[in-house]
Amino acid sequence: MGGDYNRRLVPGLFPFQTISSFAFVPDILLVKTSSLGDVVHNLPVASDIALHLGHARIDWVLEEAFAPIVRMHPSVRTVIPCALRRWSRNLAQRDTWTGIGALRAALRRTSYDAIIDTQGLLKSALVTSLARGVSHGLDWRSSREPLRWFYDHVYSVPRERHAVERNRALAGQALGYTPAGPPQYSLTVPATDALSPALPVTPAGFVVLLHATSADRKLWPADCWRALVAQLRDRGCGCVLVWGNPVERERAQRIAAGIDAATVLPKLDLPALAGVLAAARGVVGVDTGLTHLAAALGRPTVGIYVDTDPGATGVLASYAENVGGIRRPPGVADVMAALDRVGTWKPA
Repeated sequence: MGGDYNRRLVPGLFPFQTISSFAFVPDILLVKTSSLGDVVHNLPVASDIALHLGHARIDWVLEEAFAPIVRMHPSVRTVIPCALRRWSRNLAQRDTWTGIGALRAALRRTSYDAIIDTQGLLKSALVTSLARGVSHGLDWRSSREPLRWFYDHVYSVPRERHAVERNRALAGQALGYTPAGPPQYSLTVPATDALSPALPVTPAGFVVLLHATSADRKLWPADCWRALVAQLRDRGCGCVLVWGNPVERERAQRIAAGIDAATVLPKLDLPALAGVLAAARGVVGVDTGLTHLAAALGRPTVGIYVDTDPGATGVLASYAENVGGIRRPPGVADVMAALDRVGTWKPA
């Protein structure tokens, strides 16, 4: 029955749950391509859909680098990877257009009853236009770019709301339900013991320190990180630092230098990083996607904000706290106080 049945309905006026007696199983495509933090912010949408429309089939199109995270969500049927970032740098290459053609074919295999673009950018709108079905997006007042003509239906979502709640509100309006309660990220990380020998064994476990970010203006001073490591060591807690490029590795080594409680791990891929975060007693991180992932994995998390607004994009979970803000970098005492409130350093 699928998509053709729903074409005769008016989205928003006939919520999917009101037609469940017709054995209608909606096919839904989520469009949130990047970055890692934005992808994590969209995970509660899949959880909401599963809660309100438990019989729905959910697909998700996103950048190939972040596909492993969405595959950890049990309610997502199919992950459709794309390479918009790579393609945009190589438009003259044949492989780019072959990849775009393959993406279009993958998106058109299903006639979707709802295609929901929660990103609201030209790149995501273009991806939305490749898919087959009824499309939903933000109206011109709610998005950063004027994209109204790309969608069959648009909705108003206040821009001052947190990104997680904006995503949930848009999907709820498109599918005819009202999101309620705290966001549920619903990730399940496959168990792995491969990294166990490299992780510190201490009375209070270990805290992961996410010191690196894509923009220097978001960095917290290395001396502050070293002071934090020393205080956590005094409380019987080890610290783990991760990195993704040579500059980040050098910074991690500089932070850990001479402190036996600090461990710099080898370079890890995203699934392995998720495993380390899931095993931690807690996580402290700057404004970066891995900090949001830590909160999504249910770890007590402290987000450090130096040049961005945590009210708009801070970590959002009942076991997370943000400190600092735009041109208001927090001190070590602020971070330790937040750690005390979430209790990450206490022995098991």
